[in-house]
Amino acid sequence: MKIKRRDMLVGILILGSIWGFFEVVLGGGMKAAAIPYKGDLMTGLGIGLMAVAYAVYRKALPLIAIALIAVAVRQLAVPILHMPFMCKTNSCLAMSLGGGALAGSVAVAGRRLRRGIAPRAAAGFSAGLLAATSFYFIGMHAAPCRYLLSFNRPGGFVAFMLAEGLIWAALGAFFFPVGYRVGERLEDRIGDLRLERPVAYYLGSAGLITCCWIASAFAIARGL
Repeated sequence: MKIKRRDMLVGILILGSIWGFFEVVLGGGMKAAAIPYKGDLMTGLGIGLMAVAYAVYRKALPLIAIALIAVAVRQLAVPILHMPFMCKTNSCLAMSLGGGALAGSVAVAGRRLRRGIAPRAAAGFSAGLLAATSFYFIGMHAAPCRYLLSFNRPGGFVAFMLAEGLIWAALGAFFFPVGYRVGERLEDRIGDLRLERPVAYYLGSAGLITCCWIASAFAIARGL
């Protein structure tokens, strides 16, 4: 049991660090290049990475932990750039809500997720929809950006869901089955590597986590 918990912690750190790396480096690059739907794509990728974890561990709570690790990577901007803690509230809130929404969706779906693509796509869709709904109402009172405030009007919630919510849901419906399939393929390989070459497994995991954090810190320092 101790080995399983330790390996789950390693997986959480790896996937959360990769998600944070994507948020900082890929997301920052897309923002610098003025590529649209940056936040939507990051949400979808996050759902995909969490799906990998669920396929391997079959537990919902690690998904929330993965999102929190990604938030911690995103918040490296606070000590590096001496920015206010609330500066990245919107992106961190979206990530946290995405983790919570997906954890709730897979907990409700349960064993049905093993039946094929349809229930997995439904879980990803519902998670994206729930995350967008929560983001609208919570984000509007937390630290709303100018874009979010543009929906603070009569009919604004419907407009937001049409503009963002349905995109989050569609990306969740796509990325969750993909991530789940990747997790199924990795499950046995990870177990074999851990048993046959434990030193390489843990050193490689530590190296990957460290690289993600260092690369993210460097990108933040460079202004991404």
